[in-house]
Amino acid sequence: MIEFRLVEKLMGSAFELIIVDDDKLKAEELLQEGRDEIKRLERLLTEFDESSFTSQLNKNAGIRPVQVDTEVYELIKRCVNISNLTQRAFDITVGPLKKLYNFKNEQFVYPEKHAVKKAASFVGSQHISFLGDNFIFLKKKGMHIGFAAVGKGYAADKVKQLWLAKGVQNGVINASGDLTVIGKKSEERLWQIGIANPDARNEVLCYLPVENASVATSGDYEQFFMHKGKRFSHNIDPRTGKPVSGIKSVTVISPGAELCDALATAVYVMGVDIGLHFINQLPQTHCLIINDQNEVFPSRNLNFKNAEE
Repeated sequence: MIEFRLVEKLMGSAFELIIVDDDKLKAEELLQEGRDEIKRLERLLTEFDESSFTSQLNKNAGIRPVQVDTEVYELIKRCVNISNLTQRAFDITVGPLKKLYNFKNEQFVYPEKHAVKKAASFVGSQHISFLGDNFIFLKKKGMHIGFAAVGKGYAADKVKQLWLAKGVQNGVINASGDLTVIGKKSEERLWQIGIANPDARNEVLCYLPVENASVATSGDYEQFFMHKGKRFSHNIDPRTGKPVSGIKSVTVISPGAELCDALATAVYVMGVDIGLHFINQLPQTHCLIINDQNEVFPSRNLNFKNAEE
């Protein structure tokens, strides 16, 4: 068995698609099909193309409902369900708040309170109306939805679905470090997923052995700022409008990549205690949290081993 790979920038991220097979032609054809599927979804969901459903919804916020593909309608519905499940710690309408904060500027300037309050008034998935015939209405003018927190995971799930239907038994979809694995690396070995040290991305802190599952990490590795001696993440709490502090990274393992993506963001916002309690209630779902003191908190029954072992 040989590993065949395709590496390409898709959805603004580095994607690596891997298929383990002994048929070169078949593997390469399936890698191309996987790439084409991600490109299709990017066109559907991007905020940066005026013709996409996302752009149309945002442009018509507070004005009129927009008819979208069934696929997009169902994705937005699932996102709202996860928002409700996480008590709004995850929310695809957080866009207006994200625009307020510039995390790449070394001299970070905290936005004015009134600006945060105004932006927060446009946030909340309760302001999304689902109408008949796949029409969706963003009720407030100024609302802005985006799929940055679930788009790559959704794409990974769709590629996995496509490959499984075509008989792929072993493979990986790597979306900028978030991984979805099919089967095992080989008959004897599971895929080993390395969790990076938040302070040194090239250093592996621990390994998670994974089979037929997805792993997603939400971390402030490169996007954080210091304010009055405190470290803040680029993740925004949709409920308060403020950047999150106290956690450096959250890794979630579950059967689906879209769910992993959304839950990693939600747990980051929830914090260690509430986040662990929440994950421990969910079937086939685990997480590993690293706080700002570099302490590691695994959820119940998580199987992992330290890098030194």
